Amino acid sequence: MGNLSTPITVQKLQTALHAKAKSEAGYRFYALYDKIYRSDILFHAWNQCRSNKGAPGVDGQDFEEVEKYGVVRWLGELALALKTEKYQPEPIRRVFIPKANGKLRPLGISTLRDRVCMTAAMLVLEPIFEADLPDEQYAYRAGRNAQQAVLQVEETLFHGRREVVDADLADYFGSIPHAELMLSLARRIVDTRVLHLIKMWMECAAEEKDRRGRTTRTTEAKDKGRGIPQGSPISPLLANVYMRRFVLAWKKFGLDRTMGKLVTYADDLVILCRGGRAEQALQKLREIMGKLKLTVNEEKTRICKVPQETFDFLGYTFGRLYS
Repeated sequence: MGNLSTPITVQKLQTALHAKAKSEAGYRFYALYDKIYRSDILFHAWNQCRSNKGAPGVDGQDFEEVEKYGVVRWLGELALALKTEKYQPEPIRRVFIPKANGKLRPLGISTLRDRVCMTAAMLVLEPIFEADLPDEQYAYRAGRNAQQAVLQVEETLFHGRREVVDADLADYFGSIPHAELMLSLARRIVDTRVLHLIKMWMECAAEEKDRRGRTTRTTEAKDKGRGIPQGSPISPLLANVYMRRFVLAWKKFGLDRTMGKLVTYADDLVILCRGGRAEQALQKLREIMGKLKLTVNEEKTRICKVPQETFDFLGYTFGRLYS
């Protein structure tokens, strides 16, 4: 858990949490909230946010301002707000980043205070949920990466699974249903204060400026009960926890054996099937995603037969080597 720059006290906590979760699949953690505002956790969270840089949120506060004020003092005030349960997140500043296809991708920028708090929560929660994530999930995990996912696809194609469902989900981050995600979290966490923190972050209002510079505020996530902000420190973990439900369902029904092998990277996924199975696999994908209240993007999802056709996954093009 952690890396070389992670303080030894934080590493010890993470190792203990991971070991407990790994050895007891049914164990539910009941005393985690006080770990989030531990001074070593908050200070490491600050350092992580500092190294990631990032723009200010709605309050305009940046790293230099906090350093002038005094980092220890600022973190102490955040710890007190958490301890006394007076902490409230600020709205997210929403900006739009152009995508390769010309469309815009919404990105949520939380305030520095909220980013530090989310990172602290992630330092405590990630070791627990990491113990539960299946091998088919490659994104946002220590010791796993896109290159490994690509190699797994390569190997599976080599072993003859050459009918591929190249799948795309419609707005995965923006579609994750809050109630179902909270149930997935509560399977491991009984500390209601931690669950309340996460709920507040998911339901945050979003502020954006129109072309005239006027600020509008929306409470879409709270009103619809779905969506996690892309760009927030806790979102990758939440996205993985919810995607785990799909992977487990696929395996529970034996579809990894009868239909096809899954390789997922966040909301990018492929199903590698033996000949004649891809149509059925795609239908099962639609069914399971529907039950999870997620939608397959039919425009971007297709069946590809290698080597006659090629498909792209995580920046690599597959298929030409097998002719």
